[in-house]
Amino acid sequence: MPEKELRLALVCYGGVSLVVYMHGVTKELWKLLRASEARQSRAPMPAGDTEGVWASFLDQLGGKVDLRVVCDVVTGASAGGINGIILGAAIVEGLDLEPLTDMWLEEADVERLLDPDARPGSRLVQFYKEPVAWYATRRSETLAGLGADPVGREVAAKLAGFIRSRWFKPPFSGPGFTAMLDSALATMRGRPTGPQLIPPALAFDLFVTVTDYYGRKSDIPIHSPPVVTETEHRRLLSFRSRATVGIDAARAPQGQRTRRLLGSRGSLVFAARATASFPGAFPAASVAEVDARLAEVGVVWEDRAQFLATQLASDRPPEEVLLIDGSVLDNAPFGPAIEVIRTRPAYREVDRRIVYVDPKPGLQLLDGGAGRARPPGFLTAMLRALAQIPREQPIRDNLEEIGRLSARIARTRSVIEAMAPAVDAAIARAVGLRFLLLPLTAPRLARARARILSTAARESGFAFAAYAQLRIALVIESQARLLAELAGASAAEAPAIAEALRQAADARGARDFAGADLKAPEASRPARFLADFDIGFRLRRLRFGLRRLNSEIQRMTDVPAREAAEQLKAALHAAADPYVALRQADRLREGMTRAAEGLRATPGDPAAASVALDALAGALALSAIDEAADATLIRALAAPALPRWLARAFLRDWLGFPFYDIALLPLLGDTGFDSLEEIKVDRISPDDSSSLGEGGATGVLKGWQLNGFGAFFARGWRENDYLWGRLNAAERLVDILLSAMPGPVPAGLDVRAWKARLFSAILEAERARLTTIAPLIDRIEGVLATWRDRD
Repeated sequence: MPEKELRLALVCYGGVSLVVYMHGVTKELWKLLRASEARQSRAPMPAGDTEGVWASFLDQLGGKVDLRVVCDVVTGASAGGINGIILGAAIVEGLDLEPLTDMWLEEADVERLLDPDARPGSRLVQFYKEPVAWYATRRSETLAGLGADPVGREVAAKLAGFIRSRWFKPPFSGPGFTAMLDSALATMRGRPTGPQLIPPALAFDLFVTVTDYYGRKSDIPIHSPPVVTETEHRRLLSFRSRATVGIDAARAPQGQRTRRLLGSRGSLVFAARATASFPGAFPAASVAEVDARLAEVGVVWEDRAQFLATQLASDRPPEEVLLIDGSVLDNAPFGPAIEVIRTRPAYREVDRRIVYVDPKPGLQLLDGGAGRARPPGFLTAMLRALAQIPREQPIRDNLEEIGRLSARIARTRSVIEAMAPAVDAAIARAVGLRFLLLPLTAPRLARARARILSTAARESGFAFAAYAQLRIALVIESQARLLAELAGASAAEAPAIAEALRQAADARGARDFAGADLKAPEASRPARFLADFDIGFRLRRLRFGLRRLNSEIQRMTDVPAREAAEQLKAALHAAADPYVALRQADRLREGMTRAAEGLRATPGDPAAASVALDALAGALALSAIDEAADATLIRALAAPALPRWLARAFLRDWLGFPFYDIALLPLLGDTGFDSLEEIKVDRISPDDSSSLGEGGATGVLKGWQLNGFGAFFARGWRENDYLWGRLNAAERLVDILLSAMPGPVPAGLDVRAWKARLFSAILEAERARLTTIAPLIDRIEGVLATWRDRD
């Protein structure tokens, strides 16, 4: 059966107490990922919840395509940042999310979140608090009926106590919140681990937004004056679990794989605490708070120094950096997700999605959810201007950028398909048809590449010189960035370093094409420069070959032949790995320090730049890596089980890559070949899930009340929002899975029946835990019973 990968990048919005709803969403996604991984690895299916239903649903879809569901990117802000961090750790490390459910339902209560020192103030302060309590209740029509039921009376009592807590200081406890997050993560890591939910040959990236209270100085080069200094308050905390590339690691059973780690305990807890430091509610997050917590429980923050140096770099000591809520400046962090997926190669046919979780689409919290048009008062105008409006900006720009990117990808794929016959003919003219029929050796491969490059240079005419100049320019720019990083150069020093490198490259004839022999361009001085430094071309060729190989594999039905093709694919990934590593400054620091420091000491000196280039060429040692990559490729193509037609088709694409690169590099840039999958966007929100009744966020959720803090005032409201998060996610994930299938919905597939099975499994799994919302569960079960009777 053809294989397809539904690869998700998850974007989690901020939403204060709607964090509980988002936890329900991420937990149901986790259930789906567990079911997909168990199907792929043929491991026992987790019992007692929705995993079995998800696996059966994927099995039925498997009549058309074997669909694998993977989440390899998660971004979040504020409440979404916490859920993103914990979900990311669960995906990478195989952790159980149940402790996080317990934390949100039991610990995320206003009485537990309050700082122990928060006490009622003086009678004068009390006088000013009473109008605020009155204002909060009057502005929300839903709160007008407080006290009519036990949950309402609970909210009213806690609201009265909260509004009488201390003023002019955050009422919630920062250390208490840190302890709560740390305890949940420690409990998750203390339990037996399950399967890792990310393929070993795929990296996983996590990003959460934070806001630097003081900001950090940032130098920006301009024309005049040469550098201006700005204060940047946006920060992005990032975590990456790198891929374990290679056929052995990719196909090893779960129990034999190397366990991956997303981040240290201290780093993850700090990120979760910082991204959700809601202004006015929690004190700003600091390193000292996490240090104190870890000292209290006797845990060492293993990578503390590295984390602070890389994530909290500033013009002040990292211990003095204060961070507040990430949603202040970026509540919908699409940007990091887009940047990552643009450069992430595919391993098989991929349907790439960005799925964003928005628990309150279009809801104006300060209007009580009613959306009424009225002139703003003094307090409302200030609150919306300072807090809500910056956090609630629409995502039009992000969605339009994704649309433009997808359109460009579609055009590129059509250009590649249209070029293929002409490129095949050019290869035949260059090396003859017999080349593809004879055994492949390293000398024959080298000669063929040289002849094809000569043919491409002659037949592309003046475009070849422009293409070659562009390659040289891209190489110089990338090496200038790398050497500036190795030298520790500032933004003000970097332009002089780049100019010195350009002069040193010119002295070597890197851009001198006047005397180049188009019959042997590989022997020219520009070609020698590219051979020493052009990592980008090697990676583009490998990833282009992988993508074309994927398209051929999808048409194969013979199992041994597909296995051999997968072996070839794994060999290509293994060949690419050393090139990828050379783009990381840390891998080159040893042996480059002296040359880099000399370059920084005399940043405008071409002689120092030339010394640095010589050192860099030696450190890269690309010729040795090229020989190893060729040997790997030749062995894989000679595998007895690999169909000869597939070996020849791949070799044509591999050898013909210069033709495609000449045409497409000016359009796509150096990273344009990394991802040629169109990006689609899906949303999960209460407004998109209507199977169990209309109503949207205001109709089914409770946490949006009290300006988003509502669910912190009653366990019943938290249970309500958590349950609806799971139900909404189950419904929307079914829709998303169906949209990934080729063609119409398979005949005989009853979509509503499958949703009903998932809903029933969720209610059965959660009934014992959700003790305060039994009437809601009974009502939903009644709806499902009418469905069954009607069917």
